[in-house]
Amino acid sequence: MSRAPYAVREVAAVVVLQAVALVLLAPRYGPHRDELYFVVAGQHLAWGYPDQPSFTPMLGGLADLVAPSGLVVLRIPSVLAVAAVVLLSVQLARLLGARRAGQVLTAVTVAFSALVLGLGHMLSTATFDLLFWTAVLVVVAQALADERPRLWLLAGVLAGIGLNNKHAVVFCLLGILVGVALVRETRPVLRTPWPWIAGLVALAMWVPNLVWQAQHDWPVLDLSADIADEYGGLGGRIGLVAQAFVMFSPVIGVLWVYGLVRLLRRPDWVRLRPLAIAFLVVLVVFLVTGGKGYYLAGLVPPLIAAGCTDLAERWSTRRVTIAGAVLVASAAVAYPAVVPAVPASTFAGSVWADMNDVQLDTIGWPDYTDQVRAVVDDLPPEQRRTAIVFTSNYGEAGAMSWYDVGLPVYSGHNGYRAWGPPPDDALPVVAVLQGSPEGAFEGCELKARLRNTAGADNEEVGAGIWVCAGPVGSWSSAWSHLVHYDA
Repeated sequence: MSRAPYAVREVAAVVVLQAVALVLLAPRYGPHRDELYFVVAGQHLAWGYPDQPSFTPMLGGLADLVAPSGLVVLRIPSVLAVAAVVLLSVQLARLLGARRAGQVLTAVTVAFSALVLGLGHMLSTATFDLLFWTAVLVVVAQALADERPRLWLLAGVLAGIGLNNKHAVVFCLLGILVGVALVRETRPVLRTPWPWIAGLVALAMWVPNLVWQAQHDWPVLDLSADIADEYGGLGGRIGLVAQAFVMFSPVIGVLWVYGLVRLLRRPDWVRLRPLAIAFLVVLVVFLVTGGKGYYLAGLVPPLIAAGCTDLAERWSTRRVTIAGAVLVASAAVAYPAVVPAVPASTFAGSVWADMNDVQLDTIGWPDYTDQVRAVVDDLPPEQRRTAIVFTSNYGEAGAMSWYDVGLPVYSGHNGYRAWGPPPDDALPVVAVLQGSPEGAFEGCELKARLRNTAGADNEEVGAGIWVCAGPVGSWSSAWSHLVHYDA
């Protein structure tokens, strides 16, 4: 099949502009609570953790090894990941027959959508989930479009890596399987060994994490149930659909829905129709099981590519240019909600903070750690030699390590439960707690409450800094009561 050449120069310009913007924004505000956690998890590298497999923590640990507490270096992998998503989206547009205008419109729309910029700004499992879902879909599309069955093996390897980032990749594979099976023109592929070998490759790469989960009584199921409880019910399911529609931008939402419809209806795109069916299958799965709208993010770039390709075929260059400007402008309205485009104090009291509270969790860490460090510094020298810091969540614990409060740091939250308990002689305790220490610690005195100068009303504000004689009993006996799994 003859295809237009890849619009290398134009797409490269888009990717470079996106990367420069993200690198310039990377050091603003501060690390997110999850990033702080990933760095420490990467320092305790394992095949898995209660809340995710090993891929993103491994990147966090490597980044911190290269540049300790270096925020820009920590976020470079995410910048590269979203750049790859743009390049893959353009390749999908080429598979659909897009010429230069359709390819550039795809690149611009994906690169400067609110969700892609937001995921490119922070090291997160969602960033690489977006990458691996998109990559698997594009490689499968190439295999189907060009009848190159051996490409399924590459898709299997990519899926295997993706499963070691987030387990949800299994739903992407389910969607692809159902989509290929339901389309008459692609169904014969399932009578060849290649898709099944690819599935076995992915499974083999996933096995070490599954073994880890089994050895630790499947904590992922507890956390998944917690998420399902929070986002279940009719309201949660409506919220899932609404978030999925607007997360790139509401106007881009219209575009990818249009692309979905065209992918289902155009006869010349029939061999790539399984991608559209995969989206619908996974949407139904998440509506049934409970989930968040951004879980669908990796399925959307191919739909954006389909919408852009179809419009570029129908419209003049001038109209395509205007469409690109409108699509970017529709996303730009939300930029301050997903990237630190305005001062922290401005963001903290704005409607953007209500739109997306993720960025609130990047504000205030230097203030909080300074306040804890002041309490630590006030301890008598003989107490400081054996004292530790204990926090109620992994964000606080990660921050105390990132900004170095001068004492060993422990927590019972998620992965931290495996990195404790402290030695029984690790006393006294500087405890950073959301609630009262009563029942968990004894001999406690409240020293301060966390606050930040930006006025950000995040989860940490108001948490107490207590100096306690120790846990009730000993660390070894109290640890089982101090640990907890929370999403």
